[in-house]
Amino acid sequence: MTQPVPSLSRSIATGAIGFAVVSLCVFATVAFAEEWMHRTFGELGAYVVWTVLFILLGGAVFGPLVVVRWRLPKFFLLFALAFFAYAAGWVVAYFVLRSTGGELIGSLLGSVLMAIVFAAGFGSLRATVKLATVLFLSNFVGYFLGAEIFRSLFSAMGMLLFGIVYGLFFGAGIGAVLQMVQQEQQNEIG
Repeated sequence: MTQPVPSLSRSIATGAIGFAVVSLCVFATVAFAEEWMHRTFGELGAYVVWTVLFILLGGAVFGPLVVVRWRLPKFFLLFALAFFAYAAGWVVAYFVLRSTGGELIGSLLGSVLMAIVFAAGFGSLRATVKLATVLFLSNFVGYFLGAEIFRSLFSAMGMLLFGIVYGLFFGAGIGAVLQMVQQEQQNEIG
């Protein structure tokens, strides 16, 4: 028998706190090593490194929330696909538009792509719109509130706070989505 799906509040709290720490770590590399990373890896390469960091650290945060179907280490693969799809959508939109519009379109496109991967992985394609909405809203609020904090401080501390805020909101959304797809799947099984 499968263990019960973590509650929505536990999933949100775990996602928010855990992903805030993950995001703080990744954004610290932006705050203190962005120029070096761009010189060393190029702009696209730096984004790939940041994506890999988010995947490795984020998978460790969200993995314990998964009790249905995709147990570790399989979850790392699913999370890697989902986060890579999100990052690819975000980066393409941002690189093409290079503005707040690119960030907004990237947030939407990336959230939809992540939702599709999670929905497909958990066999909940009917929930794709709901999942995309949760991911987009949490991503949008976290990213743009964090960006505003960074713009107002325009310092390494501002970048670190950007990372924390982004991680809190987007992590809460990812945690909620993982709980929703598992709960739906468990309801269909039992």
